[in-house]
Amino acid sequence: MFLKDLYYPPFCRNNANFPTVGLINAYCFVNVRLEEEKPIFNKQRIDFTPPEKINHLAVCNNHLCMSLGKDTLLRIDLAKPDQPNQTELGRKDDSKVHRLFLDPTGSHLLISLNTSECLYLNRNTQKVRSLSRWRGHLIESVGWNKLLGNETSTGPILVGTSQGIIFEAEISASEGSLFNTNPDQYFRQVHSLEEDGKPAPVCCLEIERGLENKYFIIATTRKRLFQFVGKVAEGSEQQGFSSIFNQNQDLLPSFQEFPANMGYSEITFYTSKLRTSPKAFAWMMGNGVLYGQLDYVRPDSLLSDVQVWEYTPDIDLSLNKPISIVLTQFHFLLLLHDRVKAICTLNGQVVYEDVFPDKFGTLKRMIKDPAGGLVWIYTERAVFRYHIQREARDVWQMYMSMNKFDLAKEYCRDRPECMDMVLAKEAEHCFQNKRYLESAKCYALTQNYFEEIALKFIEAKQEEALKEFLLKKLNNLKQSERTQITLLVTWLTELYLNRLGQLESDGNSIIFQETRDEFRQFMSSSKHKECLYNNRTTIYDLLASHGNVDDMVYFSVVMQDYERVISHYCQHDDYSAALDVLAKHCDEKLFYKFSPVLMQHIPKNVVDAWIQMGKRLDPKKLIPALMNYSQMGSTQQISETIRYMEFCVYELNVMEEAIHNYLLSLYAKYRSDSLLLYLEQAGTHASEIHYDLKYALRLCAEHGYLRACVLVYRIMELYEEAVDLALQVDVDLAKTCADLPEDDEEMRKKLWLKIARHVVQEEKDVKKAMNCLSSCNLLKIEDILPFFPDFVTIDHFKEAICSSLEEYNQHIEELKQEMEEATESAKRIREDIQEMRNKYGVVDSQEKCAACDFPLLNRPFYLFLCGHMFHYDCLFQEVTPHLSAYRQNRLEELQKKLAATTQSSKSRHRPVPKDEGDTSSLGKGNAGTSREQIKSDIDDIIASECVYCGELMIKSIDKPFIDPQKFEEEKSSWL
Repeated sequence: MFLKDLYYPPFCRNNANFPTVGLINAYCFVNVRLEEEKPIFNKQRIDFTPPEKINHLAVCNNHLCMSLGKDTLLRIDLAKPDQPNQTELGRKDDSKVHRLFLDPTGSHLLISLNTSECLYLNRNTQKVRSLSRWRGHLIESVGWNKLLGNETSTGPILVGTSQGIIFEAEISASEGSLFNTNPDQYFRQVHSLEEDGKPAPVCCLEIERGLENKYFIIATTRKRLFQFVGKVAEGSEQQGFSSIFNQNQDLLPSFQEFPANMGYSEITFYTSKLRTSPKAFAWMMGNGVLYGQLDYVRPDSLLSDVQVWEYTPDIDLSLNKPISIVLTQFHFLLLLHDRVKAICTLNGQVVYEDVFPDKFGTLKRMIKDPAGGLVWIYTERAVFRYHIQREARDVWQMYMSMNKFDLAKEYCRDRPECMDMVLAKEAEHCFQNKRYLESAKCYALTQNYFEEIALKFIEAKQEEALKEFLLKKLNNLKQSERTQITLLVTWLTELYLNRLGQLESDGNSIIFQETRDEFRQFMSSSKHKECLYNNRTTIYDLLASHGNVDDMVYFSVVMQDYERVISHYCQHDDYSAALDVLAKHCDEKLFYKFSPVLMQHIPKNVVDAWIQMGKRLDPKKLIPALMNYSQMGSTQQISETIRYMEFCVYELNVMEEAIHNYLLSLYAKYRSDSLLLYLEQAGTHASEIHYDLKYALRLCAEHGYLRACVLVYRIMELYEEAVDLALQVDVDLAKTCADLPEDDEEMRKKLWLKIARHVVQEEKDVKKAMNCLSSCNLLKIEDILPFFPDFVTIDHFKEAICSSLEEYNQHIEELKQEMEEATESAKRIREDIQEMRNKYGVVDSQEKCAACDFPLLNRPFYLFLCGHMFHYDCLFQEVTPHLSAYRQNRLEELQKKLAATTQSSKSRHRPVPKDEGDTSSLGKGNAGTSREQIKSDIDDIIASECVYCGELMIKSIDKPFIDPQKFEEEKSSWL
């Protein structure tokens, strides 16, 4: 087997038809050509023709100031370029503008003249004011106060002169008091700089504030760069920077010096956002450009990561000296007399060069506006502006070539094609340096060919790196890419298993455990759960082929395949662990399946688990497990079986007949003392019993439990059999059975006769026989006398015979009294009937029917003792709805008969033959009698009581006034 075979998924091995092309296509990436980019440095000439030659230009915060000719100052708000402001300096001598200085707010303009004078102009005024205290000093540089400067005041600032003196000053735009009209509040010397023992002009000044009120002051001369570091007490910033320079009086200031001197130098800074501290610097001096980062945390020096860029051969300090420098995020721009060069600060390469035509004249200076980031260049006759666009777009390539991959990725996050190239380069770099795990992580994020990378790690025998690569690829896949997910999951499983087997054979327990934890975390990952579940058979086969039983059990738990887990534990005789899994996951089907095995070995624990499950288990389905081992098992198994059955019966109140029958059989076989108690508690009526009475009777009879049989007979109401069996046990028990048929005196008497016969014939105890007479009032002495033998003397029955005779006499007297009472009652009834026949009522001619409210005497009517009167037909309608169906049918039948008799009575008006005369007379009498009887029967139905006062009204109290079937019809009639 080749090495690569160890790492391919098992279902891919030796399979030429396996669709690897699909996998490759899933990860292949078609490189596309980058679209044409616009240039980073885009030059634009300003549409402006100056009326005079441009001498100097300053720009800051979108405010541009320009010195024209001898005495003109032009100010332009770049937000309103069509509204320029022109001011005359008002100088009549031959003085010229030496330098212009504009503060960060664009509010304060300092005009340094070559006559060692300095003028001041505020943005909000037209008046140019002279700074008298500054007279006699040629100003070369100004260090503005970014913290305290505002539109009306500069706050404490630093001023550098051509003689190397640094002054501290403050300028206010207000008119001042009557005695002090000068804008300069004060002007005092704080330090002086030298080169080679002689004063040197202060070319540049910069003031920056660090942490904890620490201030950094950078000053440059022609060859030196000085740093002054000191703290200013909190709240005393307005007092200026004298304390910082005083702290450095005893020590020489920190400076860097270079040998070459081109007569001046210039320092520039890069600030990412307005009103924040600069992050980088670049100092143009004789030997080249010193550039680096600014680190405000360092205690003694602000400069860090410093390096020098030496001038290219085409820059000759004697003929073609650089004029100005501007620093951007990744470049610094050098201004020469006829061109601009852009040098990348990352690699020192010249990346851009722009040559200006001679027609515009010599380039004079280059300035950058920190607010807008625009770079301005001017000649005597023209002004140019550079837009810097997407400066960082190609930085990633430089960082990549420098192997600074983190920075390279930082600058191409929004360009996936570039990010892929960086990742591929980083992966290859790590691979060559044998940092295989890092290489795998990077390769997984690239769009390189999947198989190519996988084979690369296989050939290098880097199984861990291959695993890392596959894991990363797997995490990057979408859920819809199921084929690829299946491949990777299966391949990773085999890699993990190979690694675990190798570590186990090497005996490295620590790494083995870490790898196992990682593998188990992989198997339990929710992201891959669906794939693992769908391919669980393959995973099981892999685990089994490696003999990794523990992880197979873990995987079964993850997949919730508890049946496999429990089977494994049972096969290895770890029944407690199997029961723990059962109890934890509470799967009823698994309980039914594995309970027989577990009951055989740990019956108590199993029953405890069953009891804990409570009603979730169906006890009927557990009976096979209980019966299988209770018949052949130990005493513990039997007792635990009975315990669970008792729990079902007494706690769960299970009513299934099978459960009660089984408990009954257990009691009969193993706990006879509990059998009778169970039967007594189960109930005394067949409706209360949940076991099979016939089965219980047969079971008790087989084991000879006669009392239990008697109890069952009693419940089955087989009292004769109960008494017969009870007489074999106890006469008192038989007496109890004999009294049970309370409603059947004949049966009771028969049962008591059985008892008496048994007492007399079997026990031959006359006293007990007499006690039977006293216990049952149905027995008489004459009933039991036949049971006694002939030789028994009457002395034993004397009292019983006398008592019997007395009872007969008393009964006769009671009958005589009842006859007398019946005779008297019949007499009173006859009198009442006679009285009723003679009773009458008076009806007024104005009386009306209680039902229809029409005159009563118009039609046949009924009068009731209560006073209510009804027409015959009205009463008929009122009573009929309240009658039962049977009585309604009976009433209808009587009406038909009455109608028939009426028809027959009319036929007597017809002539009849003579020979039929006698027969007709006879029929007339019978018809009249029948008609009266029918009327009487009808009266009994409808007129037995008043419909308003009688029982019918009381019964109808819960009936609705309107028939529910006719409610809607009645309701609509009211609308």
